[in-house]
Amino acid sequence: MRVLILNGSPRPKGNTALALAEMEKIFASEGIETTTILVGNKDIRGCMACGGCAKKGKCVFDDTVNEIAPLFEQADGLVVASPVYYASANGTLIACLDRLFYSTGFDKTMKVGASVVCARRGGLSATFDELNKYFTIAGMPIASSQYWNSVHGRLPGEAAQDAEGLQIMRTLARNMTFLMKSIALGKETFGLPEKEPWQGTNFVR
Repeated sequence: MRVLILNGSPRPKGNTALALAEMEKIFASEGIETTTILVGNKDIRGCMACGGCAKKGKCVFDDTVNEIAPLFEQADGLVVASPVYYASANGTLIACLDRLFYSTGFDKTMKVGASVVCARRGGLSATFDELNKYFTIAGMPIASSQYWNSVHGRLPGEAAQDAEGLQIMRTLARNMTFLMKSIALGKETFGLPEKEPWQGTNFVR
């Protein structure tokens, strides 16, 4: 089984990476293959809503987003992690996720999603909620832990002092592994849930 991890921090060795390393250790012990991509230091522009992806089958801006897309399609789970900026996720990560989810037409149903957030102090739960919305609009179950998926730290390495935060990361990885394996067994036995034809309702008459 595979998990794709997107690190929205611009710092390759920051506290967000430290939190993700706790998850990666558990995934490895559970036989889960992981691919981690540092997104926060990339030059990724936002979506223009041009609709070109519907014709090309990929985003018209041929950058990191199009490189991530096939990895996302092959993955059984997606972890999205971000430092907190103004009670929100890193803008580069949001630009990446907007285009990644909008431009990819493959079925994301029952891929497991998990968000991880890191901050000096506040804004964690707001950012956590923000990231989880990408999963719920795509039919992706969300893996939970023993608390909201967050760690605290400002200077690089400070998150190592957050014993509870690191435990949350380990628990999250174990729960995510269990959920992915359970869904895989469910697919074999029952298949995926039936889908109705989409009915779009506009609020402007």
